[in-house]
Amino acid sequence: MITLSGGMKRRVLIAKALAHEPEILFLDEPTAGVDVALRRDMWEVVRQLRNSGVTIILTTHYIEEAEEMADRIGVIRSGELVLVEDKQALMQKLGRKELTIHLRDPLVEVPQRLSGHGLTLTEEGHALVYTYDAEAGEDDGTGIAELLADLEGAGIAVKDLHTRQSSLEEIFVSLVKETA
Repeated sequence: MITLSGGMKRRVLIAKALAHEPEILFLDEPTAGVDVALRRDMWEVVRQLRNSGVTIILTTHYIEEAEEMADRIGVIRSGELVLVEDKQALMQKLGRKELTIHLRDPLVEVPQRLSGHGLTLTEEGHALVYTYDAEAGEDDGTGIAELLADLEGAGIAVKDLHTRQSSLEEIFVSLVKETA
């Protein structure tokens, strides 16, 4: 009698499922409990299947895997499907962007002249963080141009700028909190 490791059992189950050349493949937590090398190999196989036209329905608690692999995202909470949406549309609609403005000289507080921008002073006064809507269109704008003009008007020298967008995990956590 041969005893297989958990990773080998998963490989056998996936091979068994693929033997029928399915048009739709359901994967329920396929990488739970497998080592890093096997996880990488499994995702390469999944990518190849997806690229060949196989529809893959994946359940996972590993949000970074869903963010990398999925075209559409569904969120289930307490057994109820609360959202199904194209991943890019979801990221655009519910995501937030942050602009971190690294300053040449530190500030003790946000100047009154900049109070309308909702800035947060961080890094012991060496940076300002501006959060804006990732969905802001051409008509609405992001407010960044006005902010930079106001910084210049206040005599605040900028050393560098850095932007960051919400991850799918952050969006997921906000969705779960909203529906709680």
